[in-house]
Amino acid sequence: MMQILISGAGIAGPTLAFFLAKAGIRVCVVETAASLLSHGQNIDIQGSARMVIKNMGLLEEVRKLNTTETGTQFIGRDGNPFAFFPVNNGNSASLTSEFEILRGDLAAIFYRATKDNPNVEYLFDTQITRMLSNDENAVRVELSNGQVREFDVLAAADGQWSKVRKLVFPPESVKSVDFGMYVAYWTVPREKFDNDWWNIYQALDSRIITIRPDPHGTVRAMFTRMPRSDLQKAEWLAASKSGKEAQQELLRKDFADAGWQAQRLLNSMNQAPDFYFQAIKQIKMAKWSRGRVVCVGDTAYAPTPLTGMGTSLAITGAYILAGELSKLNEGEHPSTAFDNYEKAFRAFVEEIQQVPSIVPGIAHPTGELGRLTFHAIIWSISKVVGLPVIANKFDDGNAEDFKLPQYPKV
Repeated sequence: MMQILISGAGIAGPTLAFFLAKAGIRVCVVETAASLLSHGQNIDIQGSARMVIKNMGLLEEVRKLNTTETGTQFIGRDGNPFAFFPVNNGNSASLTSEFEILRGDLAAIFYRATKDNPNVEYLFDTQITRMLSNDENAVRVELSNGQVREFDVLAAADGQWSKVRKLVFPPESVKSVDFGMYVAYWTVPREKFDNDWWNIYQALDSRIITIRPDPHGTVRAMFTRMPRSDLQKAEWLAASKSGKEAQQELLRKDFADAGWQAQRLLNSMNQAPDFYFQAIKQIKMAKWSRGRVVCVGDTAYAPTPLTGMGTSLAITGAYILAGELSKLNEGEHPSTAFDNYEKAFRAFVEEIQQVPSIVPGIAHPTGELGRLTFHAIIWSISKVVGLPVIANKFDDGNAEDFKLPQYPKV
């Protein structure tokens, strides 16, 4: 029986484990965290990924943990909403869908669906410390718990800054594309005046503040910044490589005069259990596999939150990789499956990663004229897509955006 090691218990890892186990393949999932992480902001499951989840029998669980977000609204400089994009049967005229879910909640659904499967083993508080071999016969690794174990395949699903990828792939084979944008996320206590919309406020000087609801009685804050001057760029780059205290101090300094609910949200940072700060970058790999090691999800092709497709690519990619592995004959080298996985999926991934050059800059105006212009455009769009004759032309987000291959064993 084939045995596969998966590094990472986020989204791609447990999805891959689900379908491999269904095909009768033994799976071990190692996760650096001591327990399943409940943290993470809103994610939207799109197109074919919804069909994959439906095939897993988990679609209703995802619906039950919907973030309760009723739509998206843009906040004017006076603090009042002026452009509305309500959820309308999930059609894509809204930036919100009926399949909005917190990343931590989705990861928990996938974990629960796999943890009791006799073909799946989870090892938390464990990571791969050394690659001992990656040859024609097997992958041998040393784990942080002291074990040395051997597998037929190692799947790296440990995220955008994968440690496994660094152990296996040469630096020149991995390209990081910088969008010049930084994001900070954290959870905030809910107040009586909070609503169930995704509220988006554009401050001047290339800053955005948003608040979104969740199903747990709190709200989620997001601050984004596109530093413009050399000094700003140096400060934000340094913060991205620093610890939480330096990052929060920079946010307090740069957003102190942002307006709207900036101070309330900044004051809540110290108590947030899930503060997270990141530079917005894409990952592009020359090849997704090497020997018996293969990358999936953000490890292989992080598209950035700007696309809204990171989670969907991780789910669909994991399904395809599992399907191709399930087709291997006894003793056949996994490189055949890896090549077929990449052949089937790379073109779609590269299409998703093509972010227009005006993004994200157009949403981060530096001055009042730029903000007023953007507001006028957004207001006009909200009125147009609100017309029934127009709204009905938008798909409902359930359309298959990628033709899913069929694999009998999964």
